[in-house]
Amino acid sequence: MDLADRQPSADWKHTVLQLLRWRDVRASALVFGSSLSILLFLTCYSIISILSYSALALLSGTVSFRVYRGVLQAVQKSDEGHPFRCVLEKDLALSREAVQRHSDVVLSRINGALKELRRLFLVEDLVDSLKFGVVLWVFTYVGSWFNGLTLLILGLIGAFSGPITYEKHQTQIDQFMSSVSGQVKDVLGKIQAKVPGAKKKPE
Repeated sequence: MDLADRQPSADWKHTVLQLLRWRDVRASALVFGSSLSILLFLTCYSIISILSYSALALLSGTVSFRVYRGVLQAVQKSDEGHPFRCVLEKDLALSREAVQRHSDVVLSRINGALKELRRLFLVEDLVDSLKFGVVLWVFTYVGSWFNGLTLLILGLIGAFSGPITYEKHQTQIDQFMSSVSGQVKDVLGKIQAKVPGAKKKPE
């Protein structure tokens, strides 16, 4: 993959990081507020109802504006034409190159995920598979406490609050994470020492 292929992905990641770090407060507030509103609406209404009402509201606005401009042109006897002509004349088709580039990225991620799942489920490394099992076990409890939408809402709040919190309290968080990481490594070391076949093969 050359530099031209990596550039759009890098730009996209940079934009997301800028939003999560609240570099542009207005843009971050808009994205966070609209995303949170949609998720909260989904807790009360189905996705089909929300999409239908949103599309109906948009259609009502465009029809009302179209009729208003038509009446205004008739009264003023002007010939300005269709009010949305500039948008209608724009080419909104996706280019073959853009679709191919993003398809390749998605395909590589899917293939990577499938290889990792195969490695974990078929116990290529016992410790990694055990850690994966613990994660799955934790998720069984998380699933009994929260539904998918609640997790998405919590994830969205965490995504927009986590980076800015880390920037303000980076030293304390790094110290805590270093302490937790050391304890986890100690526990895994004891498991590798006691469980037969748990030691990783030297590369």
